[in-house]
Amino acid sequence: MTESYRDAIARLIQTTPFEIDTEVQLTGRPPTMAGSEFLTNKEQGDWAEQIVFCAINEYSEEYCEVRYGRSDSLAAGDPGFANFYASYQDELNSIGKKPDILVYRRSDIPAKRDCDLDNDEFVQKAVAAIEVRSSSFLANKYSSFMENRKRDAESECKNIQQLLLAEPYSSLLSEKAPKLHEMIQTATVETFRELDFRLRSWSSTSALRKLSELLKSLKLHIKVLHKRDYLSITPKLEDLALVNRWVQHFGVRHYYLQVFFDKAYVIPFKGILEITSDPKNEDVIFSIERDVKNQGKTTIKVNVQVGKEILGRIDMPEHRSKLKELARGRLLFYVTFHGGRGYLDPSVFSQEVISDAS
Repeated sequence: MTESYRDAIARLIQTTPFEIDTEVQLTGRPPTMAGSEFLTNKEQGDWAEQIVFCAINEYSEEYCEVRYGRSDSLAAGDPGFANFYASYQDELNSIGKKPDILVYRRSDIPAKRDCDLDNDEFVQKAVAAIEVRSSSFLANKYSSFMENRKRDAESECKNIQQLLLAEPYSSLLSEKAPKLHEMIQTATVETFRELDFRLRSWSSTSALRKLSELLKSLKLHIKVLHKRDYLSITPKLEDLALVNRWVQHFGVRHYYLQVFFDKAYVIPFKGILEITSDPKNEDVIFSIERDVKNQGKTTIKVNVQVGKEILGRIDMPEHRSKLKELARGRLLFYVTFHGGRGYLDPSVFSQEVISDAS
């Protein structure tokens, strides 16, 4: 018997190495005030969603998108925000996290596009659900920069290796730290990042001081090779439970779509669970991080390159400054985004997003 999509997601959630509470109920007070960065990020997210929405609707004759997730313009500090926040938490606790966009066959959309998105049966007709994420990077430039950084670090490691294996340093290192000497002897460009050693500090002679400096420099360049060098699709750990809840309720295939300012990648929610369930993939194509940008919450960062490039080109939007005045007179300045265009790869859209539609 073929495993249903609901069952496949439930199985992966249960077998994931992370502690995911599928029964989680969110509680907490609403934030009291939004900042300029939050408002800019919200504007950027809305722009990214518009880019994806238009790209699919313009380039697909058979399928179209319908906006589904919450699009309220309220922010913390606005009148009515507390009620909005409580209602949103109730929704998350009931049906889970709504994706931003639903993809339908055009034949399933009412003639006047009067879609009843509160009707479970209509939502379940969708062939795909898409969560749109935005990132403030040019993917091509980032990739080029990181490749050059990696190549430079490897070149420096190779140069230092040659110095360490030449006299007088080779004999000194062999005498002081024979195991480290052997490790450096056998290291290659492909294995430099695997070198792990405790720094030594010798100072009784000028040659030993120079040897210590070389080892310190080698360690620094190896550290560069250990740094994450890929852009990522970034679901928060708590979101996995909430996306699963929505999937179990509606049974629609779910995807993450990461929008940069020059291209966009798509990856199935199921694929994220499969990748992160294999410990061999950690620190290779995904990492687990807790950073300030995500309020210190545990975030999974999956290399976008394991996804598919669904928008191979995006025209840059115009950006403008905007002002928001708060009740007590504080002024918030933020950035809004206008225009731009995404160019859909029809083959990727067909093969990756709607290939399983029956």
